[in-house]
Amino acid sequence: MPLSSQLLPMFLFALAGALTPGPNNMISAGSGAAFGFRRTLPQIWGVTVGFAIMVVAIGMGLGTLFLAIPYMHQTLKIVGSLYLLYLAWKIANAGGPGGGTAVERPMTLLQSALFQWVNPKAWTIALSIVPAFTTVGGEHLFAEVAMIALVSGVVTLPSLCLWAGFGALLARLLSTPRQQRLVNYAMAALVALSVVLLFL
Repeated sequence: MPLSSQLLPMFLFALAGALTPGPNNMISAGSGAAFGFRRTLPQIWGVTVGFAIMVVAIGMGLGTLFLAIPYMHQTLKIVGSLYLLYLAWKIANAGGPGGGTAVERPMTLLQSALFQWVNPKAWTIALSIVPAFTTVGGEHLFAEVAMIALVSGVVTLPSLCLWAGFGALLARLLSTPRQQRLVNYAMAALVALSVVLLFL
């Protein structure tokens, strides 16, 4: 099947994965509320680039290794969950978009990119989309994987911007220190809730 005919179903598949609630989206919303949209951009770019790299790695053979070692998935779930709880704590203790203590720094581009490797939802989506839109033993494997990575990036970036924008807007609407603390607590609770959802 030519690549062009797969673009629409690939786009819809990637969109469903990118827009639905999950760790990356909850972190973007929480970071937008706690640190503002602009300071959340490195996290957004980190997820976009990190997930695209993960797709390429899985497409080039890493997915087989992951499926061959069953305990690897559980280990990633636990490590990813612990890190998510740490991020929830950071968001809960942030002082708002103008804050600036050491505990209040948002995720960097590198941290967000590396987080994809312990994010169970990212693994699930990548391990689903690559086999769905590549041909086994096909001569165009690299082109197919590159297209999946590109489409994923094109969809992920605006999706995370929407979540971060929602968080930042919420923080602006509720602008008193007490209200901002409540927003931060709510966003932190959503990040923590995403940990629970990983085990359901």
